[in-house]
Amino acid sequence: MTAAAHLGGLEAAELVDVTNDPAALDSSGWWAVVVTFEGMVTCARFANVRARAATVQGRWLGPPAGSWTSSMAQPMYTGSVDTVRELIARGDVYQANVCRLLQARLPDPEQADVSALASVLSVGNPAPYSGFIRLPAAAHPLLPPGGVHIATASPEQFIRRDGDYIESSPIKGTGRTAADLLPKDEAENIMIVDLVRNDLSPVCQVGSVEVPSLLRIEEHPGLVHLVSTVSGRLIPGLGWADMFASAFPPGSVTGAPKSSALRIIRELEPVDRGPYCGAIGWVDADRKVGELAVGIRTFWLAGAATRRDRHLLVRFGTGAGITWGSDPEREWDETELKASRLVGLASRTVDRPAMGSVR
Repeated sequence: MTAAAHLGGLEAAELVDVTNDPAALDSSGWWAVVVTFEGMVTCARFANVRARAATVQGRWLGPPAGSWTSSMAQPMYTGSVDTVRELIARGDVYQANVCRLLQARLPDPEQADVSALASVLSVGNPAPYSGFIRLPAAAHPLLPPGGVHIATASPEQFIRRDGDYIESSPIKGTGRTAADLLPKDEAENIMIVDLVRNDLSPVCQVGSVEVPSLLRIEEHPGLVHLVSTVSGRLIPGLGWADMFASAFPPGSVTGAPKSSALRIIRELEPVDRGPYCGAIGWVDADRKVGELAVGIRTFWLAGAATRRDRHLLVRFGTGAGITWGSDPEREWDETELKASRLVGLASRTVDRPAMGSVR
């Protein structure tokens, strides 16, 4: 498999450079970007970029539907919700996201192409920030040992840039229908909007940070989200590295205050999130435009080893924002709701020739 990416309706081929320095995004060329929740940056520059429908270049043979395991079983997760509520009562934090990772062993690593998985997602779960990034380890010495293999159906914008204009659209509040959204969801959303305003303010011109949209309802396959938008004008001379330093990780998947929420996440979650809840997207450095999504509704491949053999895993993250008004069982149900449709799609198979064909 060769290096490729399909993001923002653009298909990229012919990898020419890889760097871990986000300052490169203000140099030249078109870049595919992945930043893990823990802050590991991978920027891949491609020479051939064109607008076209994504082509399925391989095959996806998904894991059996019942083979997925969770980093946190239900009692552990609901216990973590109770812990966060206790910390809120003590005044340590106002809100914190608690997440868990699902994973399953892939039946055949030779039939595990994320471009094919992305086509399954695009048909079964259309999303505004869908696509894939495929960077085999052998393609460049700066890539991690297993390479970067990601298929995403993210509904959430982290940062969009057009010249000096930047905006972020955090999601807080999820239900099967709009009737499921509670006052708790609105309060949580407003809290994160305030956090994002504070995140963007250090890199924006004085007086330019605004909230052009507050608490709008967005419909997605199988659920609805409560979404707001924060915008501003970038200070002259600042760029992507400054935005990452100021606003990463995304506030919607951490909590408030962010520093306290990150400490709690490290204490409660048993494994690193990786690309989940990080940033995934593209940047055109020549035009000073780009769009990075929050790495939710996202699958990625990872190797694992036992004493007997090595095998390939597919991983997926799901979580919920916890406030004082949270009910532990309801929060668990929210993580199930966010995962069920997509995990079901990833457990299917797609063949090479037909874009988006699912069986």
